[in-house]
Amino acid sequence: MALDDEILDSELAGDETDDFPALRTLSDLLATGKKRGYVTPGEIQQIIDSQRDEDKQLEEIRDTLQKANIRVEETGDDDDEITVSENPEADFSNEGISVNDTVRLYLREIGLVPLLKGEQEVELARAMEDGDKAQQELIENDHTLSDVERLALRRRIDRGEQAREHLTTANLRLVVSVAKKYIGRGLSLLDLIQEGNVGLIRAVEKFNYTKGFKFSTYATWWIRQAITRAIADQARTIRIPVHMVETINRMMRTARRLTQENGREPSDEELAQALDLTVEKVRSIRKTSMEPVSLETPVGQEEDSQLGDFLPDEKLEAPSDAASHQMLREQVAQVLDQLTEREKRVLKLRFGLEDGTQRTLEEVGKEFGVTRERIRQIEVKALRKLRHPRFGKKLRDYLE
Repeated sequence: MALDDEILDSELAGDETDDFPALRTLSDLLATGKKRGYVTPGEIQQIIDSQRDEDKQLEEIRDTLQKANIRVEETGDDDDEITVSENPEADFSNEGISVNDTVRLYLREIGLVPLLKGEQEVELARAMEDGDKAQQELIENDHTLSDVERLALRRRIDRGEQAREHLTTANLRLVVSVAKKYIGRGLSLLDLIQEGNVGLIRAVEKFNYTKGFKFSTYATWWIRQAITRAIADQARTIRIPVHMVETINRMMRTARRLTQENGREPSDEELAQALDLTVEKVRSIRKTSMEPVSLETPVGQEEDSQLGDFLPDEKLEAPSDAASHQMLREQVAQVLDQLTEREKRVLKLRFGLEDGTQRTLEEVGKEFGVTRERIRQIEVKALRKLRHPRFGKKLRDYLE
């Protein structure tokens, strides 16, 4: 994990709760899963060690969760079930999800590929396995093979590649079904589908038909993990820890549910009660979830102004204050001119009138080559002069 991620994780560690944990080990994940009955893809991503083979870790985690009978879901409710549509383009229209022409054309094309039955998945997986064996045999024994044997191996390799392509394309609708549930998380639908396709390709490469799993169940695991990782890494300009992404997502789901139930947006107090958190924690999560806004964002109907034009620079002095400070500096300089050069120099060093850095009596003494007591005497004498009414009158107005 990068140093900036570690710093951010530590800063947001106070936002952990029993229901919104920042998981660090497989034991933490199992404990959460046994308590709730399920874990989310985002929680799985929390315990992935970036220094190790991610695919191998995910396989180990998947096997462990299966043995413990712990489901992998987004919410733990019935709405989380993935259903592959016969007509994904029509489904998007029925659900009121708007898509552009590029996505609509893609949905139409993948809808033309028939879904596979279980025995077809096994048959394709066997062809892939046979093609991989033929590839290995060709590499190891190429120099001893006859032309006929070499041709036979290449045909087996081709059949394996065709089977791999068929298994992939027949499950592109599965990717869309999973990606659809992540709309509104910071990535466009097309990006979600693209990342999900990466997960599908991993699933095709790693599928072991001898274990008896349905390919769609196995692929859903990899598709979800690929999409969840992409959202955590790419969805925000400023990356936040995965456990906080999970917390924000749960709060958003709860807010949507309360909005549907009450016909209005929930207050922070209502959200806190529903999530069993303090109001301060809810407000902290809200603040963390806010997206940065560009200072160059157009403003106004004509869009001829930018947001930055309307934000004051708090480090810049107001014109009236700047003028007042300049006049004060000039008055102080005039008053100091009434002192001897040594007295003026001592006061400037002692009170930081030149560079803003105040010197000690000892530091000033070293610069003049005298004792700190002698500098103190010079300072007292100079200040006594400046307390004269004719000097003080010039500066008194600036103190009001």
